[in-house]
Amino acid sequence: MNDNNYSVLMSVYVNESPDFFKTSIESMLEQSLKPEEIVIVKDGPLSEELNEILNDYKSKYSNLFTIVTLNHNVGLGKALNEGLKACRNELVARMDTDDISVKNRCEAQVREFMANKNLSIIGSHIDEFFETPDSIVSSRKVPLTHKEILKFSRRRNPFNHPTVMYKRSEVLNIGGYGDFRRNQDLELFVRMLNNGQIGKNIDKPLLLFRANRDNLKRRKSWVKCKSYIDMVYVFWKNGYSSLLDFLIVAISQIIVLIAPLSFLEWLSSRYLRKTKN
Repeated sequence: MNDNNYSVLMSVYVNESPDFFKTSIESMLEQSLKPEEIVIVKDGPLSEELNEILNDYKSKYSNLFTIVTLNHNVGLGKALNEGLKACRNELVARMDTDDISVKNRCEAQVREFMANKNLSIIGSHIDEFFETPDSIVSSRKVPLTHKEILKFSRRRNPFNHPTVMYKRSEVLNIGGYGDFRRNQDLELFVRMLNNGQIGKNIDKPLLLFRANRDNLKRRKSWVKCKSYIDMVYVFWKNGYSSLLDFLIVAISQIIVLIAPLSFLEWLSSRYLRKTKN
């Protein structure tokens, strides 16, 4: 099998936008290095319009698209595990159903894997937009080197999940995504890093992320905050994160929960995102 071959892995469920879904798929079809396979997991029954989109692509590109059907909605992590089992290539590019990959994203990532056979996972920065990808509002930058990624991951996610390309066998060998409804990507990445697998981020925004003006508002929920605290608590108990790392995460999540939204917006633009002028 050609070492340049890669599979694209996506999961779709009933509430997703058909228009965004099509735009996301088209961005993968238009890659400068074309995917050898696109695996899409139907995470439970879909709307008629979403099913029509899938049937149309499968009809046009019968050898390219692999559709995995799940009878019930199981959540992103479990759905991606089923999709990984169906992928026929070692390199797998994750893609979400409402984002847009830039045209050279996968070519750049495959090139990195070819240059360094020890790499297990590669991501990149993202540019964020609200209405149109022509109007970038902010960027989320991530650490670049493996050493920086290790340090960063003890408190925060060192990869933008929709940007990653990883080696299928290495993800499956450590058990794939865990059974979490939230933060399943962070938990997987930490297990990979703790297992000695090597990561890297490309110093370019290779994906346009469809942000939402209400993202911060939705983060102000006890369920979301507790989920993040619980996960880093496990990292600490397993010896991956320090007590200081855990305390900083716990305090920061409590601040997210109780602080005014205006303060969180300032904090995000000042420290967590690079705002575009």
